[in-house]
Amino acid sequence: MPNVSISSPDLRRVGLSTSSVDKCSLVALSAFAYTLIIAPLLSYGTNTASLGSSAASQIQHIMTPRLENKLVWPMLAGITVVLVLRNRSRVTLPPHIVSLFAYLALAGASVLWAFKPELSLQRFVLLLLIVVSIVFPVTLAARTTDLIRGMFICFAFALIVNVFFILNQTPIIIDKIVKGYPGYFAFKGILGECAAVAFLLSLHEMLYSGRRLALGISVAVVAICVMILSQSKGALGLALLTPWLAGLSLIAGKMIRVSPAIVLLPIVFGYEVLSRLLGNLTGRISYYLYGNYTMSGRANIWEFVHYESVRKPLFGWGYQSFWFVGPDGPSVVDAPGWIKVMPSAHNGYLDTKLELGYVGLSILVIFIFATLHAIGHVAGRDTRRAWLLLSLALFIILTNFVESSWMRGMDILWLTFLFVAAEIARYWPGGSARRFVVQQQPS
Repeated sequence: MPNVSISSPDLRRVGLSTSSVDKCSLVALSAFAYTLIIAPLLSYGTNTASLGSSAASQIQHIMTPRLENKLVWPMLAGITVVLVLRNRSRVTLPPHIVSLFAYLALAGASVLWAFKPELSLQRFVLLLLIVVSIVFPVTLAARTTDLIRGMFICFAFALIVNVFFILNQTPIIIDKIVKGYPGYFAFKGILGECAAVAFLLSLHEMLYSGRRLALGISVAVVAICVMILSQSKGALGLALLTPWLAGLSLIAGKMIRVSPAIVLLPIVFGYEVLSRLLGNLTGRISYYLYGNYTMSGRANIWEFVHYESVRKPLFGWGYQSFWFVGPDGPSVVDAPGWIKVMPSAHNGYLDTKLELGYVGLSILVIFIFATLHAIGHVAGRDTRRAWLLLSLALFIILTNFVESSWMRGMDILWLTFLFVAAEIARYWPGGSARRFVVQQQPS
């Protein structure tokens, strides 16, 4: 009797569940529940207190590892190792996952030349534990598990809880100007990113009927309201743009039979051409988004980062060994004025070049391109899922031009991109989502 592969809609037609939960999926979803809900709530009081403290106190607060992180991530990683050992034959490592581990190898090796080796090692270990706790559980999850629905529930719950915090909060006010609400997160930008991801996940839920449609619409409305209240203009704009861009990319890719990565390349070249023709295109975009030509001061940070990158161009300053490494750190000693207390360059690509040089930046670009290319494998089997994964990926890729998320520990967008990469791996030849087969009954 021949084996016939079937997709998620086929599973429903033969009466099999597509939402079962297994140990692997529980590990991955626990990682998101901890990052989105538990950890921010545990640190809510201390974050609020640190906002009014001195710059030195804020730096010390961020540098001090929290006890719960020391317990949760080793536990989740340990469970993952056991699951991997028990399911060795099911482990799939497509090219984009291989490139991710190549980046991790370079980040780990950078401890040898890092400005603060002990801090770099500490932050790298956290990064490694997080990657292991998400990538392998997702790729090993049961064939019938709908992890995307689990992700939606996590983000929707976090969003709803934040609404109650917002209703009882005083907005952030700077120079008599309201800057928005942070919810239970440390910064309002994090709340905006959480709401944006929840919005994109809700769009996927709206493609279904019944309760999923109703809940998807409800969460989408709440997410837009939260992004407005947190004054996350960039997050709202990209959340509305990327689904259209993803849809057009998939349609074009299907028509000319190429991957989304190839379809999107002209946009990169087009931006470069327009920048040369119009001059200061970034400033023009900034004026429409923020009402100024410096991306709300980011241009000043980027100028400083470019200077510091030139000092160590090939391999950088070491993973997470530039910002917030103590009073003698380069970001404090060399930076002018308020840039001294910045936690990042507010640009994930510049931060990568700063920490791991052009070598690290090249590997990151390969990882991103390979991930976008691999979405083509998902599109061939589940168009709706490919559309969502590409929307999430594009949102994170574009957001990193104004914020730093790449390879940054417990950052929400970084964990979401890890999930996207791992979910794509399930559709790679040999992946769990492709291995499900049913035996065709003889006629």
